[in-house]
Amino acid sequence: MNKLTIVKVGGKIVEEEDSLRQLLEDFSKIEGRKLLVHGGGRSATKVAAQLGIESQMVNGRRITDAETLKVVTMVYAGLVNKTIVARLQALDINALGLTGADLNLICSDKRPVKDVDYGFVGDVKAVNAELLADLIEKEVVPVLAPLTHDKQGNMLNTNADTISGETAKALSKHFDVSLVYCFEKKGVLRDENDDDSVIPEITPAIYEQYVNEGVIQGGMIPKLDNAFDALKAGVKEVVITQASELGKEGGTRVIIG
Repeated sequence: MNKLTIVKVGGKIVEEEDSLRQLLEDFSKIEGRKLLVHGGGRSATKVAAQLGIESQMVNGRRITDAETLKVVTMVYAGLVNKTIVARLQALDINALGLTGADLNLICSDKRPVKDVDYGFVGDVKAVNAELLADLIEKEVVPVLAPLTHDKQGNMLNTNADTISGETAKALSKHFDVSLVYCFEKKGVLRDENDDDSVIPEITPAIYEQYVNEGVIQGGMIPKLDNAFDALKAGVKEVVITQASELGKEGGTRVIIG
């Protein structure tokens, strides 16, 4: 099967001019088929404030009421997504900006209310991998905004990590998929206070050992759990690295066996 590289990049990277330019130059140099998933939370918070809409966060997740949904749809699918697409076209990358509603690519269920009512937030139910694979085979580079839909006419704010993971799983039936999570650190660290203490490779056995020893803790645990879930579903490798290291040999590779 052909190789496909899926890159997930957080809003902080795509919202600042220098880091966006560097990221897209590095992304454009990745050989073969590729797909980009982006965030944009800080821009949404800024625009919401300008419109007099207060942003509410619980455990780092945005509460998406009806007015906030309008803002994130405008910002994620419009401003951030189309800026990235235009910049990629300037680099001779034939990009196509999409939300989950476009071409019925990603359907979600509205998250049920338990301890917190997150509002119009989606949990991914299905990815239209055949259609997405067809676009990719035509040398189109999809750029996915963190929005899905419920097939009832509603857009849903959806976590970009989740979209990239679920898309990677679905496309693993069509390609040899490498999933790259770009974030602010150089990789998974042995010592969170030492940016150079990157763990180069993590297997299930090493992961279990480091969790037991307290080396891996906090928010990195669900990120790595998602990585292993993706690998079990057929994704070939997951890399966690700094955005500035995209396309290089650094970062942490998560593998099975």
